[in-house]
Amino acid sequence: MNYQNFLEAKIRIAPKTGFDIHPEDLHPILKPHQRDIVQWSIKGGTRAIFANFGLGKTIMQLETQRLIQSYKGGNTLFVCPLGVKQEFEKDRRKLGMPKLKYITHTDQLEEGHYFYITNYERIRKGDIDASLFNAVTFDEASCLRNLETDTTNAILDTFGNVPYRFVHTATPSPNRYLELINYAEYLGIMDRGQALTRFFQRDSTTAGNLTLHKNREKEFWFWMSSWAVFITKPSDLGYDDTGYELPPLVIHRHMVTFEREVKVDKKTKQASFIPDSSKSLPDAAKEKKLSIPARVAMMKVLIDKDPDSHYILWHHREEEREAIQKTLGSHCKSVYGSQNIDLKEEYLTGFSEGDYKYLSTKPEIAGSGCNFQYHCHKAIFVGIDYRFNDFIQAVHRILRFMQEHQVELHLIFTDAELEILNTLEEKWHDHLHLQSEMTAVIQQYGLNSDLYQYQLKREMFTGRKEMRGENWIQVNNDSVDEYASKADCSIGLIVTSIPFGNHYEYSENYNCFGHNETNEQFFKQMDFLVPHLYRTLKPGRIAAIHVKDRIRYSYMNGTGFTSIDPFSDDTTQCFRKHGFHLLSRITIDTDVVQENNSTYRLSWSEACKDMTKMGAGLPEYVLIFRKPPTGSENAYADEPVQHSKEQYTLARWQLDAHAHWKTSGERLIDAEYLKKLDLSDVLKAWRAIDTTERYDYHKHIEICEKLDQVKMLPRTFMAVPPQALSTEIWDDISRVNTLNSTQARRNLVKHICPLQLDIIERCIERYSNPGDVVADPFNGIGSTVYQAVKMGRYGDGCELKTEYWQDSIKHVRSADLKQAALTLF
Repeated sequence: MNYQNFLEAKIRIAPKTGFDIHPEDLHPILKPHQRDIVQWSIKGGTRAIFANFGLGKTIMQLETQRLIQSYKGGNTLFVCPLGVKQEFEKDRRKLGMPKLKYITHTDQLEEGHYFYITNYERIRKGDIDASLFNAVTFDEASCLRNLETDTTNAILDTFGNVPYRFVHTATPSPNRYLELINYAEYLGIMDRGQALTRFFQRDSTTAGNLTLHKNREKEFWFWMSSWAVFITKPSDLGYDDTGYELPPLVIHRHMVTFEREVKVDKKTKQASFIPDSSKSLPDAAKEKKLSIPARVAMMKVLIDKDPDSHYILWHHREEEREAIQKTLGSHCKSVYGSQNIDLKEEYLTGFSEGDYKYLSTKPEIAGSGCNFQYHCHKAIFVGIDYRFNDFIQAVHRILRFMQEHQVELHLIFTDAELEILNTLEEKWHDHLHLQSEMTAVIQQYGLNSDLYQYQLKREMFTGRKEMRGENWIQVNNDSVDEYASKADCSIGLIVTSIPFGNHYEYSENYNCFGHNETNEQFFKQMDFLVPHLYRTLKPGRIAAIHVKDRIRYSYMNGTGFTSIDPFSDDTTQCFRKHGFHLLSRITIDTDVVQENNSTYRLSWSEACKDMTKMGAGLPEYVLIFRKPPTGSENAYADEPVQHSKEQYTLARWQLDAHAHWKTSGERLIDAEYLKKLDLSDVLKAWRAIDTTERYDYHKHIEICEKLDQVKMLPRTFMAVPPQALSTEIWDDISRVNTLNSTQARRNLVKHICPLQLDIIERCIERYSNPGDVVADPFNGIGSTVYQAVKMGRYGDGCELKTEYWQDSIKHVRSADLKQAALTLF
């Protein structure tokens, strides 16, 4: 595999494991959009269809399974929620398919019969042997939204090996993308851990709170569209929408109140007449129970005002069902969990056909798959909660295509549940955004993943740029391509901080070394670079590589506790594989308290509970690799690095020869990072400088000018005022410790700090001669080149990210002009 092939392999488009069918084999009853989706699904082999309510998911599932059985043989299985079996039976007759045999156990399979249907309950109990089926489709697979349920575990364990498997649902939840990733895991598209690492930023404060990486959004939606089709109406695929217009929707909100005892907070002693039920689960449960009479009374008022209409009454608690049934009597049929399955089916079918006027049930029982739009267009939610998916599924039992009337929803809630209502409506907004993102891809490119791949190939880096000075060159390019063109044995020293595997993505290009799914993939890309580092380095000379071991959080390693990935060992193995020899491992201290504040893995409280789960802080390392000299008689480099004892003293040798190097921590700071600091950080740093060092007026001006360059120099007060050494002068009044600056800090994203300047200085002094070329293949904002120029060497830097490259030019020019570097003072 050449390097270009390797980069293109990073473009993750779902594989096609199915087969092509002859279009004439499709049943003529299918609508055009249904024909396209069925063919696309079968060719993909494992696919998700997120089609809006009323677009024909049932008939598409039936036709997909019919054709797979016709072409490949074997048994096929339909898995659906309770109350949906009759919908499959109606559409089966339209297709002229053999009868779907309902089974509760695979012992009931019959020789010569190939089409079977069951419920999720039977999957959970382990009554269905997946190995007996060649194709399976999950209808409204809500159980896959959570990878911690028994049903989900059973599906992943047993159905993951079925050759042809499909998921059909109308409402993938907008709840932090986890559901979409779980579908990808089940369908064999991508491992859940890989998807989390590849596309999402982790929120260490809230488990499961996922935010898409900004520079990965486009790739994520293209990747999703390669295995999941989102369609809200036929025109998304270029067809006529006649007959597929949703009816108008009107939402009525009814807030009820009732007598409560005065609640006194135990800590604050403050009394509250209106509790907030969103504060805790016990509060919410108590509010639900106490408010049942008031909410059911409001339901009765609404029904009495409109006695001729049919209503579906959604509730969440058994006590609510009992109160509803008592209020409405025999006019209302209830469907509930412990009820006989046949009776449930009878009531659900009867209500859908207009035999009963009122139906009382829970969204998790009848909210999926049932079609009630032909005789009902009004629903009352006798209570609300945070579960958006259950809510939206329930809404769309009547808000569907072919609904002839305006749909009316009545939401009943208490004065303590306003936050729940707001959250529910926010999730509805997020759901519509998710649909719009996916349908935009479908509308533009159709069901053609080859076009997605072509579009993503445009994310490869092109357009090499360079800038030169008398003693330096800075190149904006992929380091593999750049070093492939360098002359043999032309570099005197390599000093670099390599990307830490797939820990960060530094650039939006696929060329980025951080854009790899695993450490293994990262080092495969390093395998293209390291031989060039070896070839271009002079014989006997040094490559000093800055690394740090990586934290593996419990969600990454699946163990329930945090462990360490020995990234420095993997780096050593990689360089040794390509001819380098390890001379030493220099250790650089880090601040363990600061590390714990950002990782939460070394908590004192948790350590006291069980020390066995605790490790220690992670130092940084500089790995010293040597390319062997041409001759071995004295082990000297072909061009030795020589120092006079007067210039390189015994004292200095003792410190450098030690494997433990301390650092001042001084680094170059790019403008992008400076913008993310709030002024309180700037003030603290300035105080430390101005009260401990001799005052430097010109340095003071330079700091203020740098702040002004990035638009951080206030016009209304001094950000870095002179600090007083006398107690008679008060200088500790902070004008930047404000609410908005605190909020800005909360939104800081991780920044990749450049390598410390004094570490680079020691490496250059120890391992290079004046005039040598000192190179950095991951140059970032130019720390190595900056320091090399200051020390009389020729700096050679290569950086992929254009913004960093531009910063590096500014820094090295300041070294050229012998001006102070832009550091954090």
